[in-house]
Amino acid sequence: MVSGGPYGLEDIIGFAGYGRALAVLLLLPFVWSLPTALMIGELAASVPEEGGFYAWVRRAMGPFWGFQEAWLSLSASIFDMAIYPTIFVSYLSRVAPSLTSGHRGLLLEIGVVVLSALWNLRGSVAVGVGSVWMWLVALSPFLALVGFAVWTGAHAPHAAMGAPSRVDLPAAILVAMWNYMGWDNATTIAGEVEDPQRTYPRVMMLAAAMVMATYIIPVAAVAWAGIPPERFSTGAWADAAQLLGGSALAVCVVLAGSLDSMGTFNALTLSYTRLPYAMACDGLLPKALTLRNRARVPWVALIVCATCWALALKLSFERLITVDVLLWGLSLMLEFAALIILRRREPDLPRPFRIPGPTWVAAALGAGPVGLMFFALWAARNEHVGPVPASLFALGIAACGLPLYWLAKRYFASQYSGDLTH
Repeated sequence: MVSGGPYGLEDIIGFAGYGRALAVLLLLPFVWSLPTALMIGELAASVPEEGGFYAWVRRAMGPFWGFQEAWLSLSASIFDMAIYPTIFVSYLSRVAPSLTSGHRGLLLEIGVVVLSALWNLRGSVAVGVGSVWMWLVALSPFLALVGFAVWTGAHAPHAAMGAPSRVDLPAAILVAMWNYMGWDNATTIAGEVEDPQRTYPRVMMLAAAMVMATYIIPVAAVAWAGIPPERFSTGAWADAAQLLGGSALAVCVVLAGSLDSMGTFNALTLSYTRLPYAMACDGLLPKALTLRNRARVPWVALIVCATCWALALKLSFERLITVDVLLWGLSLMLEFAALIILRRREPDLPRPFRIPGPTWVAAALGAGPVGLMFFALWAARNEHVGPVPASLFALGIAACGLPLYWLAKRYFASQYSGDLTH
C-alpha cells in the first residue's frame, strides 16, 4: 500500500533532474521509510488489532489521542485517495484525450471510486489478490522500458544527467515523501491477517527494499537513455515509452499506469475503511458504521469513505500531495509517540519483533520523520488551497479533531460500554 511502482515519480525528475532525483530516492528511505517500517513492525507485532495505528495510539495515550490519530489519517485519506483517480485519467489522456476532456475526466475518476468500492465489498482476500496481480501487470511494461533505455543509452550521450532549467528540490522531496509513505495503512486490517506478529515485520522489511528498487531502476534507466528531465511531469512515462519503444510500448505503459492507479486505490480502500469501523466500535462514530456484510466488510463505512474521496477529485496533483503529506506526517508523529510510551508503560508486552536497543534508540528513529515533517511545512509555504496556504489549511484540518472528539464523545459514547474518560 506504499508503492504502485514508478508511476508518480515523474514530477521528482521534472523538479530536480536525474542526479538529484536519484539521490533523493536513494537517501530518503533511510530517514523517512526505514524508521517508519521498523516502528510499524514492532507495534503491529505487539498490538495486532483491527484499526492498526488507531488501536496503538489509543492503547498508549487514551481515546482522545486515538481519535486524533484516526482523524488525521482519515483526513489525509481524502486527499490521498483523490490522487490515484487523477493519475488514472492523466495516463489515459495520453492515448485518448477525447475520453478525458472536460466532465468526462471527472466521470472517469468517479468511476474508479465506484468500481473500487464494489470490488471491496467482496472482502480482503479478493482485494489483496486482485491488487497484487494489477501491480505485477503494471510493472511489466517497465521491464521493456528499462531494456530499451539501456540499449538506447549505450548508443547515445548522457547529457540528461544535468539539471532542468528550473530546479525545485523542495517540491521534488515532497513528492518523494508521498511516494515513500503509507507504511501503516496495511495494519488497519491486522484482525484479518493470518499470524500478524510474524507477517508484518517480515513484509515491512521486504517491501522497503522492493519499493526502492522499483523507483530507482527505471529513473536510472531513462537517465542513461538521455531523455531530457524537462520532459517529465505527471503521466510522462508514456512519453518516455514512445521515445524509446514506439507507440506499442507507450500504449502498454498508459494502460498499465491506469491499472496501477486502480490497484493502489483498491488496496487503500480496504485499509482506510477499517478506521471508521474501529472508531464506531469504540463509540466515537455512529454505530451504523459497524455494519458488515457476509464478507465481513464494513459496507456503511465503505460508502461514507468513498463519498468523501469523490468530493476531493478536482484538486490539483501538487495541492493533493502537499496536504496529504502534512496530515499523514502528523499522524506518524503520534505513532512514534505510541511506540515510546508503550515501551515505557508496558515493558513486558510480548514483542515478537522489537527494534534493537533501548527505548532511546527507538525514540531517535523518529527524529528523521519528524525533521522531514517540519521541512514539509516549510516547503509548502508557497502552495495554496484557494486563498489559504496549504500548510495552514492542513493544520486547520488537524485542529478540527479536537472539538470533533468532544462532539463524538457526547453523542455516540452511549452506544459503547468501554472507557471513554481519558
